[in-house]
Amino acid sequence: MRMLNGDIQPDYADVASALIRQIPRRSLGGAAACVYHRGEKVVDIWGGTRDAEGNPWCEDTTAISFSTTKGVVSTLMHVLIEQGLADYDDPIARYWPEFGAHGKETITIRQALCHTAGLYRLDEMISRPEEMLDWEHMKQRIADARPAHEPGAQHAYHALTYGWLMGGIIEAVAGRALQRVLQEELVDPLGLDGMFIGMPHNEMFRRATLAESKLPHWEPRDGWQRKTYELVEAVLGRFGVELAETRSMSIDMSDFDWNSEAAVQAMIPAVNGQFTARSLARMYAMIAGGGQIDGVRLLSEARVSEITSLRSDRRDRALQLPMQWRMGYHRAFSLGKQAPEAFGHYGYGGSGAFCDPSRDLAVAMTVNSGSGTPMGDTRMPRIARASIKAIDRLK
Repeated sequence: MRMLNGDIQPDYADVASALIRQIPRRSLGGAAACVYHRGEKVVDIWGGTRDAEGNPWCEDTTAISFSTTKGVVSTLMHVLIEQGLADYDDPIARYWPEFGAHGKETITIRQALCHTAGLYRLDEMISRPEEMLDWEHMKQRIADARPAHEPGAQHAYHALTYGWLMGGIIEAVAGRALQRVLQEELVDPLGLDGMFIGMPHNEMFRRATLAESKLPHWEPRDGWQRKTYELVEAVLGRFGVELAETRSMSIDMSDFDWNSEAAVQAMIPAVNGQFTARSLARMYAMIAGGGQIDGVRLLSEARVSEITSLRSDRRDRALQLPMQWRMGYHRAFSLGKQAPEAFGHYGYGGSGAFCDPSRDLAVAMTVNSGSGTPMGDTRMPRIARASIKAIDRLK
């Protein structure tokens, strides 16, 4: 029997119903959800199991949240810019001189945030996924990389490279290690109980492990699969859809263990953040509240307006979908509920977090079972829809 723990205000019962359906009925797995409205925490619930031994998901359980991590890194960059340490239109090489190699000397922080830097082709930077575990090595690979297109000309999702790109900028601008900047500029001021990129050894006991620790990798086999794939690729190419660009975002990671201590403790700031839903929701509640929560202001209202403005409605060159990019965030998918001002970042496997400033709403979910892209996994959009419906009923 699936049960939830935590607290929820009666008006948000549909959120609990949506979450409990995310928890496997007959297999291992758990999830947590948190909702803030007008700066108040109105949903804080969790349930299921956090590991293969069947230990229960607890109040302080963290989970790897894949690309949900990008929203955290983006927010951290905005906080530094709010502090006057840099400007969006500054060349990255001003702070990180090595980055200026191979025609990248004019790429700006804004272009990095908006996925227009052209540095998404991971398959041209590394050959083995184990290389991702070496933070300094990966920063060097980004610094040595060549843009795939003229910077600023196209939007192409930096699926894995975004973290080393933005993390390198953050360290160069702040003059401190990324983990320290995260702790001092986001975690401590907001009083967050679970937000890590590169989890410390003494916090490892809190983490949920993925039910499936290795991600599938598909390539067309010889014969009919290969011929069919090539035919589809050729037809789509006539309409400007380049499947090769989608494949270039990653490399074969089918043998890479995301549950390993090495992977959890490494800094892979695009994809390996360990979060509680509570911490993600509170961070986004700060943005939804015009840059402040509980008297703590990290962003000005003008800054929030700037970072949340739509930057592109065009089809993303790598994802082949219109993501409606903001500065480090995409539109929030909510299964039909109208939320044109909602934005955040969802992740592979079902996690996600977003805010809707027009409703002063922030929502987050973490999960450790199932797998799928943010476009093919409807669990976070279902939580989003239930939350938005609850808010709209209160009007």
